[in-house]
Amino acid sequence: MDIRTYPAKETPKSRRTRARILDAAMRLFAEVGYHAATNALIAEAANLTRGAMLYHFPSREELVEAAIAHIEVERARLFEEAASRPAAPGIDAAEQAIDAYWALLHTVPFVAFAELEAAARTDPMLRERLAGAQSAFDHNQVGDRFLALAQAGEDPRFQTSRDLGRFMLEGLARGSMTFDEEARRARLLQVVKRAVRVLNRKGDIHDLWPE
Repeated sequence: MDIRTYPAKETPKSRRTRARILDAAMRLFAEVGYHAATNALIAEAANLTRGAMLYHFPSREELVEAAIAHIEVERARLFEEAASRPAAPGIDAAEQAIDAYWALLHTVPFVAFAELEAAARTDPMLRERLAGAQSAFDHNQVGDRFLALAQAGEDPRFQTSRDLGRFMLEGLARGSMTFDEEARRARLLQVVKRAVRVLNRKGDIHDLWPE
């Protein structure tokens, strides 16, 4: 559900209030998790009474649907900002794309969405409402915009290079390392960059492990 067409009485004040609620929901999903971020906790974070919260979102399902749309708008905005920045002189576009997406994965909208995806595995209502946003992001942002950001072609090999970079980064962002975290992640990011360049046949890189 698009928050701009939510059926509550449409006034500037109500739009601001809904935006405040949805910002609070997004932040709490990222900070404490989907299940811990109850409607009551979200209302408190938005400085609203439970009654005021119910006026805008009478049920958990309506709040979740609107929050997903809100988070997706914020993810798309951040992705577009990143995609619009050209690579610095001397920096490979694919490597810049990897660095940009890695940074995005640590922003509040991306962390909140990752939390929703994790919770959706055992929550049918959430899984159903999340599916459209997942598909839209996969096709519109990560597909077309990451292609432009990485300056790669459209054939299956280039698509695979983007998927490799994307899903390796998403898995790395969600993974848990219990020792030497900074060095291990730096090495993995370097290998991901080299693998993407090998698939894209850019430069003279032919080995995943730098000597």
